[in-house]
Amino acid sequence: MTLSKVNISFEACSLRIPIEEIVPLREISTGTVKSSKYAQIAASIREVGIIEPPVVVRDRSNASLYHLLDGHIRFNILVDQGAKEVVCLVAKDDEAFTYNKQISRLATIQEHKMILRAIEKGVPEERLARALNVDVENIKTKKTLLDGICEEVITLLHDRHVPFQTIRALKKLKPMRQIEAVQLMIAMNRFTVSYSRSLVAATPEAMLLHPKKPAKGLRPEQIEMMEKESANLDRDFKVIENDYGSDHLDLVLMVGYLLRFWATRELFVISRSIFPIFWANSRK
Repeated sequence: MTLSKVNISFEACSLRIPIEEIVPLREISTGTVKSSKYAQIAASIREVGIIEPPVVVRDRSNASLYHLLDGHIRFNILVDQGAKEVVCLVAKDDEAFTYNKQISRLATIQEHKMILRAIEKGVPEERLARALNVDVENIKTKKTLLDGICEEVITLLHDRHVPFQTIRALKKLKPMRQIEAVQLMIAMNRFTVSYSRSLVAATPEAMLLHPKKPAKGLRPEQIEMMEKESANLDRDFKVIENDYGSDHLDLVLMVGYLLRFWATRELFVISRSIFPIFWANSRK
């Protein structure tokens, strides 16, 4: 088997390019500049510099100019910080290609592991806080994020964006109930804090690590009824989930059959209106 050549998309060496020679292809909106993500990127650049170089392409008519393909926020921050030049990757093709669509954003548990790894390597918590534009207490919270979470749940959530408060709510549950709750979250594609708290509230006391605090305005029998209804709902949901695949296949086949039936019927009606003589003779 002959292997075809793979063309390299970038020039072999990165270039240090003066800021004034780079032409952005779009402007950064005021809302983006005021966002927390923009402030976090700015703090990271100020503390550790550019980690992922911007991508540019040479101007075909002016050899001294470059068009910015990717990294507009980083470039805008560098301009605001008074930088004179920046190291860039130089693309060979000026494609209508959105680089950010190919990026997998850092999930919550991956960020936790990254922070632990940085601390193990001797990076001070204060510097991490400055780089991430958060206070030190936030770093300490992220450092102990998975304390009390079972390994199965960590595996289930390793590539998902989950609010910290949701994970904190899961810590109130025993391991088996943690797994059940996360499986429900995944099935519903809901990881919100309110949903996680509702799952905790509907959990029987035997599945909690600590006894429930008395709920205001609810009698014990009302709470027990809520727990039973929640258990029934979970059971019904799992039954529906198991049957969903076969039911969906049956529905697709039915829709295909009906579409073919109506298409044949419409063709029959149209042909009769266009060729009345043919139909009159065919009935003799």
